[in-house]
Order: sequence, then C-alpha cells, then structure tokens
Amino acid sequence: MKTVIALAASLMLAGCASSGVVASRTADCAKPGADQELALNMAEDMANEGRLYASLANLERLPEDLVQVRLRKARVLRLMGRNEAEPLYKSLLGTCLAADGEHGLGQLAAARNDNSAATQYLERAAKMAPTEGKIRNDLGVVYLNQRRISEARFEFMTAMELQQSDTLAALNMVTLLIYQDNWKQAAELANMAKLSPQQVADAQARAEKIRGSATQAATSPANHLAEVVDASTGAVK
Repeated sequence: MKTVIALAASLMLAGCASSGVVASRTADCAKPGADQELALNMAEDMANEGRLYASLANLERLPEDLVQVRLRKARVLRLMGRNEAEPLYKSLLGTCLAADGEHGLGQLAAARNDNSAATQYLERAAKMAPTEGKIRNDLGVVYLNQRRISEARFEFMTAMELQQSDTLAALNMVTLLIYQDNWKQAAELANMAKLSPQQVADAQARAEKIRGSATQAATSPANHLAEVVDASTGAVK
C-alpha cells in the first residue's frame, strides 16, 4: 500500500498558507491608523518571507499599546525562539485578541513538549474562536501527539472544512491516516489536496514517529508542531 501513496504523491503540487487575526467578541480592538496598518502589513510580509529581524525592527517603530502590534511581535519573537514572546502573548489575554493569546501560548507549550498545557490553551482558544481553522488544526496536532485519534480527526476535519484553501489540516489528516495504516484514504486525500511528494514524505515520517515507542510519541512529534503551526501563519516557521 505504501506504493499507492508514493505514486499518488508524484502527482501532487505544493500548497500555500495564509494568516489572520482572530478578534474575540468580549472586547473591541482599537483600530490602527492608516500608516500603522501599512507598517503592520509590511512587517507581516517580511516575516512571511523569513525576514524576521527586519520584521521585528519595523514592529518596534509602532506603539505597543496596540494589541495588533503585540500579537505580531509575539509571533516573530516565537519564531526566533526568544523568551519575550510569552509575556506578549499573555498580555493579549482579556483583550479582543484573547483567542490569539491562548493560541500562541499553546504553540509555545507544544514546542516545550508540554502537551497537557498546550491542550488547555488551545481548547480555550477554540472555544473563543470556534470558526478559526488554524486553531482547530493546531489543537488536532496536539491531540494527535497524544494519540487521541478520534479527537484529532474531528479537529482536522473541522479545520479542513473551515479553510478549504489551506492544505495544513489535510496534511495532518494524511499523517493521521498513515498512522492508522489507511494508505488508500491517505493517498486519495493527498491527491485531492494537491500535496507535494515532500509533504507526503514528511507526513509519513511524522506518522512513523507517533507510531513508535511511548517516548517517541511524547517527544518527537511535538518537535514538528512548531513547523506545522508556523506554516499556518504563512512563515515556516
């Protein structure tokens, strides 16, 4: 059956990802001015291009009392592996971007292999923003890391239907199907989502690590979460 997915993968094209900001219904955001919005967009474009230091430099010109600035700085600092990301994400809790704060804290916890804390943060984020596909996808990844297969499947299916143009959830669903030795469905989904051969190979590698020993299941897949989650903001990441 592995031959089936290898043949299907040879026909696949690479997908793309996009980013967004989730506004909570509990508070209103102060809207940035036109020049500030332009600077925020420029900084985000730089981050998506992998120019993290340039992105951060541009963000440092903007006032931190704007929650949109703190969110983008937190994301860039997280990608850099800087500790300053965590307090910035925490500063978003209780604001209009609380879901983004919980999401970011979940990403940081997952990168530390703390799946328990990551689950709590991401479940809260999903309750605040149930239609945000990237949060649902990342919650599914944490569930999959813990071999909570039915819950992971539910989150991936939800994310796939919410964001049909984003291949991330499909990629993770392929990982889950390979983990279950369901090669036929994995090949069909990979082909439908137009995943590249490398993406399919990465999905297979993750599935094999999850399928491995208990130690591997608890540690190795979490190392891939930063890659998966970062891709969901447009910078792989």
